[in-house]
Amino acid sequence: MNRTITIPEKVKRIINILKAEGMEAYAVGGCVRDSILGRRPEDWDITTNAEPVQVKRIFRRTVDTGIQHGTVTVLLGGEGFEVTTYRLDGKYEDARHPSEVIFTRDLPEDLKRRDFTINAMAYNDDEGLIDAFGGLKDLNEGLIRAVGSPRERFKEDALRIMRAVRFAAQLNFSIEEQTFSAIREETENLKRISAERIRVELVKLLTSAHPEKLLTLQECGITAVILPEFDRELLTPQHNRHHQYDVGHHTVEALKASVSFDALLSPADLTVLRLTLLFHDMGKPDCHTTDETGTDHFYGHAEKSTGIAENILKRLKFDNATTDKVLRLVKYHDHRHEVTEPLVRRTIVQIGRELMPLWFLVRRCDTLAQSVYIRERKLAEIDAFEETCRRILENGDCLSLGELAVNGNDLIAAGLKPGKELGQTLNRLFEAVLEDPSRNRREILLSEISQ
Repeated sequence: MNRTITIPEKVKRIINILKAEGMEAYAVGGCVRDSILGRRPEDWDITTNAEPVQVKRIFRRTVDTGIQHGTVTVLLGGEGFEVTTYRLDGKYEDARHPSEVIFTRDLPEDLKRRDFTINAMAYNDDEGLIDAFGGLKDLNEGLIRAVGSPRERFKEDALRIMRAVRFAAQLNFSIEEQTFSAIREETENLKRISAERIRVELVKLLTSAHPEKLLTLQECGITAVILPEFDRELLTPQHNRHHQYDVGHHTVEALKASVSFDALLSPADLTVLRLTLLFHDMGKPDCHTTDETGTDHFYGHAEKSTGIAENILKRLKFDNATTDKVLRLVKYHDHRHEVTEPLVRRTIVQIGRELMPLWFLVRRCDTLAQSVYIRERKLAEIDAFEETCRRILENGDCLSLGELAVNGNDLIAAGLKPGKELGQTLNRLFEAVLEDPSRNRREILLSEISQ
């Protein structure tokens, strides 16, 4: 791999200004890793032996982002860049944060406290790559390896346990053997990590190009702590001609199938899709029955899965908008109807027109993760359903009470009294319009009030 990377001009300027003042300065961490791999870094972090007060004196515009931990954000041309002083961490008392931070003048001492070798490299144009712990070798070999003692790194910050698997998913790397063993030994410490932090790492793993690394979470014992519902799926067989995997591996295959659609989706929609696929069959262990022929059935699993998904989403403190979308998609993921315009219109009303594109993706991924039995017919039915949906939306058919040609005031003016009967009449008229959109005309609907 190339040991020379291209630093953005603003980052280079900050480094050069610090060096002109007699300080050391380097790009550090993930930006160095990603640049070596040919990936575009999300952020550029800078490390220096200059203490925060010196950084604030050298640069005119700064923000005290985390000054107690040595971090100052330097503002250049509307962009912010975190500049952090070399430091040693004191004792970790909560499996997440050091009790104190001690500034040091020694770059290797700063790099030593970082999580993984691939994140413990620094770079500037004058000195090139500073790689004290074999990060470049591990990048070449596709390994996630803790810096120094894995158990010490994970005892310091238990979230690193999940970060190891998340990086493995994002980079399609393996976890080095001793690091893997230490993860298994330290997973219980994840109970001390906030739900919000767990959620962020889980979403990053799921929305990576390799969501199948969910199985690595299970192999490490992590899901037993943060997502035991998934472990139950792996113990639930599906002896049924429509399936070829147990419930857990079917879920993983559905997640893998969704990767081919990533380019079509915004980050928010990608998160909703992956979460839906993660949760869509979680009710199956509770609904598992076997008939006299040995065939497994899971009647009512969609409703049960919705309840389980709601509990997990609350437990991990997901926002309301994401929760609402995921629950609707899980509830209706197995929703199948003959492809007629009235039934497609009713499906759009149930699920919501804004969620229909994701619903079709959920259906496709679910089908692709099943057996090959009548798979092509199932996919053709999804295509026909989607084409009918597209036509309905293009026609501007009435799909909500608000789009009905009459409202409550019109019905009152026609002689109905406010109350339950008025609402029932509006719903009856709406049902009639869903059956036949041509009836959504004021005169037609008013003429049907008394019928």
